[in-house]
Amino acid sequence: MRVHLINPSEVSFGIGVITPRWLYVLAAATPLQYGEPNVVDETLEPFDGSVIQSGDVVGIGIHTGNAYRGLEVGRAARERGAWVVYGGIHATLYPDEAHELGAAHSVVKGDGDDVWKIVIADCVKGTPERIYDGGRVSADRFLPARWDLVPSKRYMWASVQTVRGCPKHCSFCSVWRTDGQRPRQRSTDTVIQEIVQLRQLGYRFIALADDNFYPVTLADMELAERQRNQGRLAELQATRAERFELMERMAGLPSDMIFFTQITMEAAEDPDFLDAMRKANIKGALVGVESVTAEGLKSVFKDFNCVGDELAERLGKFKRHGVHVLGSFIFGLSTDRQDSFDATAALAKQADITFAQFVTMTPFPGTVDFQNWEKGLGENADKVNGIPINRYWLLPVSQRPKLFIPHPTMSAEEIRVRTQTVWDRFYSFPEIWKRSSCVKSLKARLAFLFVSKLYRQMYANTGIATDSARRSNANRWARLLAIPCLRLFQAKPMPELVSPVSAPSPLTVLQ
Repeated sequence: MRVHLINPSEVSFGIGVITPRWLYVLAAATPLQYGEPNVVDETLEPFDGSVIQSGDVVGIGIHTGNAYRGLEVGRAARERGAWVVYGGIHATLYPDEAHELGAAHSVVKGDGDDVWKIVIADCVKGTPERIYDGGRVSADRFLPARWDLVPSKRYMWASVQTVRGCPKHCSFCSVWRTDGQRPRQRSTDTVIQEIVQLRQLGYRFIALADDNFYPVTLADMELAERQRNQGRLAELQATRAERFELMERMAGLPSDMIFFTQITMEAAEDPDFLDAMRKANIKGALVGVESVTAEGLKSVFKDFNCVGDELAERLGKFKRHGVHVLGSFIFGLSTDRQDSFDATAALAKQADITFAQFVTMTPFPGTVDFQNWEKGLGENADKVNGIPINRYWLLPVSQRPKLFIPHPTMSAEEIRVRTQTVWDRFYSFPEIWKRSSCVKSLKARLAFLFVSKLYRQMYANTGIATDSARRSNANRWARLLAIPCLRLFQAKPMPELVSPVSAPSPLTVLQ
């Protein structure tokens, strides 16, 4: 019997941008008595189903975007006599779907860190349960990933998670519902040990794959003080102190290491936190801007963001503190108008953000937006090839609409075309070259150019293309661009590296 862990994907680029962390966490959760698991990431190469033998255990992790391919892989695995187990956000939300359409024997809801070994043992005994509830494990039980199993020189970035959960409640995001609003923060020692292992293997670019790297805002603490809630204030202060302790330890890592994370806009009002990020070599962060209008932000429950010149100023604070922003914008909100696209492009330029992504409004399961959309459709939802539109993930990618929620003033095609135009403007050669001045050497600027073009190719052309032929062409270009980019990110292994030790000063950061 062998355990197979599969990250499904309809598109294989040959080279991965960021390691899919969950694969290697479940590999660590696989007891040694069952041998080394076969770890497969289909973003690298399609899975060869012929390696599956009767009695094997196949674990498939799915989110909404790759559910179609994941269900296909599960059916094929069961035909070969394997035990088929699904996990991930989508399976947590729709366990019956995995059974009915994906030939599942079992579905794991929630975290798999603790429960995976039980699932395997039950499969070996021939008595798997239909549903396993992994719950939300405490941070001290998060497993470090089995990075020794990562294929050599196939990923540009590695990934480490420092915290799960997000205290916000954005309408388009499911994290606060699936992972909770109370941050579960790993200890500094465990995070640093994992980072050191990755640098020993030759990874110097690492994504801190957190739902929100800034789990405690200054406003949170001010509110607790006004309410005289000393217990809550102490809890927030302790979480904040641990963030600073982690960044102080990261500052002692090799100076060639570069980190990237995801953070909310409110961090711009916390200069001490931004300075600590810079010292820790956290050089970039995805910031969810979403909309440049107050109406748009209110519609997605994100009115803690700002707009106009104040928004540009806030975004600029990140860069002035040495943290480059990947701004994320949403088009297709009901409040958008024809001039929203030009206004967004102008804001991105005014704020001097280093990277940007422009996505169309998509109602993802588990979100408030999806709940409201599905309720509005009722029982008369349109169908594509017999599939209700509110189950769009059961359609091949090429058959899915580019916009799901009808817009009051624009057609779906108009929104798609205008969105593509903003991508094209932001990632034109002249604009990329101007932004590349954030690095100094000619080699670094050329690297910036390659990375920018690769990002656009992977996340704009493959996502917005209207037919399979254009998508295939975009994928080919992405594969070609990925080769030189991988070389730019590679580093010499440092097997002798040890964990840095520092003396944290929590009292200082609490003042």
